[in-house]
Amino acid sequence: MGYAIGGLLALAVSLFARFVGLDRDRAFYPTVLIVVGSYYVLFAVMGGTATALAIELIFLAAFLLAAVVGFKFNLWIAAAGLAGHGVLDFFHASLVSNAGVPVWWPPFCLSYDVIAGGCLAFLLWRRPVPARGPLADSR
Repeated sequence: MGYAIGGLLALAVSLFARFVGLDRDRAFYPTVLIVVGSYYVLFAVMGGTATALAIELIFLAAFLLAAVVGFKFNLWIAAAGLAGHGVLDFFHASLVSNAGVPVWWPPFCLSYDVIAGGCLAFLLWRRPVPARGPLADSR
């Protein structure tokens, strides 16, 4: 169920962003990457484990870097970062013991991340995006 809800939500958010023009700015998807990358830190704080928090902060730093580099230079990096976060979701429980993570979160987040990354990849594939400027032409 988590896979379906996460995937449908990512598709709905991406379509909504396209419809209202939020994704015209190249900052939209890198910002999404920063937000999804931060949730495990929140869960570590909720779980109260300093070790988990330290590990989650390291993971967050990697996704922050991907978001910033993707925003500044090439949005394909942000798309890969979103998909990469989905891969992390798949392996997360075997990498870190984080008591604050809800049991349904990894499948939900995995499908959200992969679909969101796929939506960005589709937009980039359809139309190359300059290093600076909008993601799509003005409407």
